[in-house]
Amino acid sequence: RAGNILVSFNNYPARRSIPFVDQFAQVSTQLAQFTPQIATAFDVEFTPSPEETNRLIAECYTVRRNLLIKFTKDDIDQTRSLTQVMEQRFPEMTALQLLKGNHLTPLGQEVKWKAGDEFSPFDAIAQFVKQEVYRDFNQFKREVLHWLNPLA
Repeated sequence: RAGNILVSFNNYPARRSIPFVDQFAQVSTQLAQFTPQIATAFDVEFTPSPEETNRLIAECYTVRRNLLIKFTKDDIDQTRSLTQVMEQRFPEMTALQLLKGNHLTPLGQEVKWKAGDEFSPFDAIAQFVKQEVYRDFNQFKREVLHWLNPLA
């Protein structure tokens, strides 16, 4: 393989990473007096911890060539701290790419919009929205494909 691509890396605690998990945890604690199984369903945390993850990467990670992608409007991204750890381990083989977008940009799927027989105002709005929404996704896709095959 060409290497690993790590996109929007996040290893924050679940309460910071997952929207509303705190609210569910509070409600589940209140409901636990009636149904104990509910409390354990929302007692969620990621393992290993962020510190342990960085230590494991620094000591055990073996993939030499890595592309790390960070988006400009991503509030839960930890790619910069991961980059520091990776660059210490593989200084010549770690690349960081900062792209426009947010944490959900990589989830974009291009929708094939076909205008009707007559181009209507609705078609014009849909084309504009498609162009703006998928601009960041398409840039992301181009960067990944270029990194995988830089000679293409």
